[in-house]
Amino acid sequence: MTDTLRASTSALNSQHSRRLVVAYQYGSLALVAIGLGWAVVFASIGWWPVVAMDILLIAIGLLSYLLIRRGRLNIGLLISQTALILLAGTIGLLLDVPNAEAPRVSHLYLLVIAVLGYLNYRRQPSRAQFALIVIGLLSFIALASSPLPTPMAMPVPDSVRVIGSWVNTIIAVLMLCACVYAMQAEFSRMGELSRDLMAALWNDEFQLVYQPQVNRDRTTIGAEALLRWNSPQRGMVSPADFIPEAERSGLMVRIGGWVLEKGCRTLAEWNRHPDFSHLTLSVNVSARQLLHKDFEPLVRKVLASTGADPRRLILELTESVLMTEMELVVGKLEALHGLGITVSLDDFGTGYSSLAYLRRLPIQQLKIDRGFVQDAVKSARSASLAENVIRIGRDLGQHVLAEGVETEQQHALLASAGCVQFQGYLYGKPVTLAEFERRMEDKTQSHASTALRTAG
Repeated sequence: MTDTLRASTSALNSQHSRRLVVAYQYGSLALVAIGLGWAVVFASIGWWPVVAMDILLIAIGLLSYLLIRRGRLNIGLLISQTALILLAGTIGLLLDVPNAEAPRVSHLYLLVIAVLGYLNYRRQPSRAQFALIVIGLLSFIALASSPLPTPMAMPVPDSVRVIGSWVNTIIAVLMLCACVYAMQAEFSRMGELSRDLMAALWNDEFQLVYQPQVNRDRTTIGAEALLRWNSPQRGMVSPADFIPEAERSGLMVRIGGWVLEKGCRTLAEWNRHPDFSHLTLSVNVSARQLLHKDFEPLVRKVLASTGADPRRLILELTESVLMTEMELVVGKLEALHGLGITVSLDDFGTGYSSLAYLRRLPIQQLKIDRGFVQDAVKSARSASLAENVIRIGRDLGQHVLAEGVETEQQHALLASAGCVQFQGYLYGKPVTLAEFERRMEDKTQSHASTALRTAG
């Protein structure tokens, strides 16, 4: 996984995804409008505690809108949901106290918040989002089932609450309907995306691009094959958009098999070319793909049918594989390494890695996560951490490759720390196979011309 893939994470290329983001933005502005409306009403009757809460609602809506506009959709939703749960709970306990004249209605917004949270959880699962959904639903149940009297309550006048109950109920129901519509649209998008991914396999719409990997002297020693989808209907689709859906729908095993076969055919062709025969090729493998019962037989079959040299093939695994059955993973990796294949642990240091895992897993290469690379030049502490990661890899007998290198300063720092392999925009962006090979030939000719001039 390179910096190219991560840089595309915030780019929502599908039309439906853009619509969902726009819907979240309008939802944030709706909070601002609701807060402004009620602030005017309660300011006119001098009920300032409620005005203060309405101002807080306006601030939440504006903050959420600005974060989403800046591409921070997930954090914007989490912050707004947390604040809205607290606000709805406070209003329900202190201001919207039920009586014979008017029922409590503020808790209805908690259902809206929970549904929005579920939509966000479907988009990007996280423990924080799951916890907010549970808290929102439990708060709704508590407020709906009991008056929950408190001595600090300051009930809004009944004359206002009677009208407010109708208005808030209508608004909450309309918002809930909008959430249900958005949920249905998102489910339809996922189903349509799965069908399009299957069609993409049949119609050969996927392609590989190649990003160079270099040694300390910046000589190209290999490349990483990166998947791209050029859809006739959607255009160029970001891997961040279609790979999660391919994983969810179970298509990643088949797509990964296509990538493996395509990469091995490229390796076999390189082996017949004197300028390319020394190159390695890295191919990404998902945890689900690795654990599939047919993965090892598939690798053997592809190597045999393409004639690729397994010693030139590198299979990159993310740290998510460490969350599965360790004994099963170790057995599969040992079998792959027994074929001569190099096994690489990608994104090292992002979450699950530990010395215990590294000691047990038959891994021959560590790829330092780009976060370490970016931070290494920002502080002495981060630089020391990067040096220690490199030292750990070397002490364990593993090759260490730093990815996401973008500046000369980063290269110099990592090289001085003992890193000998690099990847990133500094050495080249992902390009088509033809372009990658053309650049390799140009470099070979340039070096040959330089050698002739030196000899002369």
